[in-house]
Amino acid sequence: MSKRQRKKQQKQQKWEEERELRKQKRKDKKQQRRLERHSHQEEEGGEVQSSRKRLRRDVTPSALRLLVDCSFDSLMLSKDVGKLHKQIQRCYAENRRALHPVQLYLTSLGGQLKQIMDEKDKGWVNWKHYKDVVAKEELVYLTSDSPNILEEMDPTKAYVIGGLVDHNHHKGITFEKAKELGIDHAQLPLSSFVKMNSRKVLAVNHVCEIILAYLEKGSWKEAFFTVLPQRKGAVAVDKDGADHQEKEAEDSDSDSDPETQQHTEKAQT
Repeated sequence: MSKRQRKKQQKQQKWEEERELRKQKRKDKKQQRRLERHSHQEEEGGEVQSSRKRLRRDVTPSALRLLVDCSFDSLMLSKDVGKLHKQIQRCYAENRRALHPVQLYLTSLGGQLKQIMDEKDKGWVNWKHYKDVVAKEELVYLTSDSPNILEEMDPTKAYVIGGLVDHNHHKGITFEKAKELGIDHAQLPLSSFVKMNSRKVLAVNHVCEIILAYLEKGSWKEAFFTVLPQRKGAVAVDKDGADHQEKEAEDSDSDSDPETQQHTEKAQT
């Protein structure tokens, strides 16, 4: 056997003898990584949990009441009732996470929506009409057709959102209902702060989220731009009434309008 072959054989023999040792080292390293990862996750989890506890301690419930009027069930197609159900679920979830959660009520529940909620939201019970929950003089119906602009939220009032997804088939119905019932009505001050590509009729959950954001930030402008979906083409309005996009267009001597109309599914409020 040559010297080279003998060295190669010795090397192979040593490698075989240390096989178990290498295997054990790999297992030890794997175990160490697992322990480090577990420790890191526990540390992060503790920080998140601690942060959540601090956040919950900072929560201050609002005295403001928010009611969703579900009396329009017969005016909607089944698929739209399903969309309204999802919007209501979103309202509930956002209110639970809010810094200043409101007292949230569903009123006049019946028909298809009640059937869906009986099946999927069994914790929601004791449905009433808002006249059985709040005194008439405390009610303010939020409707985009009202000539009254809501400058600020009154914690002694109960604000009603019309639970209707109708794709503009029943324009003005919530305004007419408010007048028929003889209760106060108002619209959110959307036009004072925002110019939109589409009609200023918002989904139920968007109205709810805007109100929650307003209670937290104390600013309608911040609330609108925190919540409004980009697809609605929201643009800030300057104090002189012009929107930023129009101003930029004038400065650049552009004679074309970059905005396009968008047809979106909305809820009558």
